[in-house]
Amino acid sequence: MTAAAPGRAGSAPAGAVPRVAVVGANGHGRWHRRVVAPLHAAGRLRLVALVDVRPIEDDPAAPVPDDTAVHTDHREMLRTARPDVVVVCTPPHTHLPIALDVLAAGADLLLEKPPVLSAAEHRELADALAATGRACQVGFQALGSAALTELTDAVRAGRLGTVTGIATVAAWQRPDAYYARAPWAGRRTLHGRPVLDGALANPLAHAVMQCLAVAEATGAGPVEPVRIEVERYRVRPIEVDDTATLRVSSGSGPPIVAAVTLAGEDFVAGEVIVTGTAGRAVLEYPTDRLLLPGDAGPREVPGRRGLLENLLDHRADPGVPLIAPLARTAPFTTVLEAVTTAPEPTPLGGDLVTATGDGPQRVLTVRGINRLLRRAAEERALLSELAVPWAVAPHRRDLTGQEGPQRTATEPPA
Repeated sequence: MTAAAPGRAGSAPAGAVPRVAVVGANGHGRWHRRVVAPLHAAGRLRLVALVDVRPIEDDPAAPVPDDTAVHTDHREMLRTARPDVVVVCTPPHTHLPIALDVLAAGADLLLEKPPVLSAAEHRELADALAATGRACQVGFQALGSAALTELTDAVRAGRLGTVTGIATVAAWQRPDAYYARAPWAGRRTLHGRPVLDGALANPLAHAVMQCLAVAEATGAGPVEPVRIEVERYRVRPIEVDDTATLRVSSGSGPPIVAAVTLAGEDFVAGEVIVTGTAGRAVLEYPTDRLLLPGDAGPREVPGRRGLLENLLDHRADPGVPLIAPLARTAPFTTVLEAVTTAPEPTPLGGDLVTATGDGPQRVLTVRGINRLLRRAAEERALLSELAVPWAVAPHRRDLTGQEGPQRTATEPPA
């Protein structure tokens, strides 16, 4: 196949309205369809195909144009619809093979997060992008936040002095129904293949990526983790974490700590806490509320750049940088691999866990978890370092060089 110029359409003449398809059009894919709908109506793109193994769900905010084809197989769609851009919103363990097919067909890619499951998959996808000249945007939409940009600008300008630590804390609740939403939910493997779910890897992945973006602003480029430590816990008979603390150490940048749960007592949307020698900043990333040194209180910073619109702008003018190119997410993939290769989470139960509600809407909460996670974030510590009686020793992964992990060990806390 002849490689197309980076960021240029492979199947449409210059200036033509980009043909867009969505693979995985149900579930979270409906969110992407709601993004596509007004762009289609405005003539910015043309929605030519939807793909899902189940019948397409109706959504008043995302009507399906009459001439939009519906498929159950993405390969058939690529052959017949010939899209210029494909949004992939399928289970994470299916991302790489679908993405490779999309690139080989000459289309650009908006790939839902997490993009891939390992450093090896990340390199394979990066090689395919280089070989085909295509563009890939990863679905970390919070990276398009004007509040995040203001925070990283403040870090680069030295308003916080030397950054000494970055942390995130989030406490959400998920009912039993959440873990029945798909066959892969709460699983490590499915039909012999690795899959991906869990608080750190899925719903609160944005919190981790926001921290990595801030850390990027303290240095000359993406974070290169040299050590990753993770403690994972669960309140249900699942194979992944619903509560976790994570610490990422890099060669020269500040440490990053994530303290998160899907079994919280009270809701904490998600805060990124940046501590420096000259001040402290807090970004509530889901709401774009920001507190910088000198502010009287948190303030909303309006404005988010949409990832699909940004990808379209990049296609029209490659000088427009992508907000979330695959390369920017490499540190996240490194962290993710350490999480997914860690031992199964430690179960929590007994008097520590409280149940409320019935049936699919039953919610489990961990007694005292909000206070503990807040403390972990503020002290940039793991739960086992806070003398929590039920905490276990962290899984530690040391990394050297560019090719990924070299040694894995489970050790007692330092």
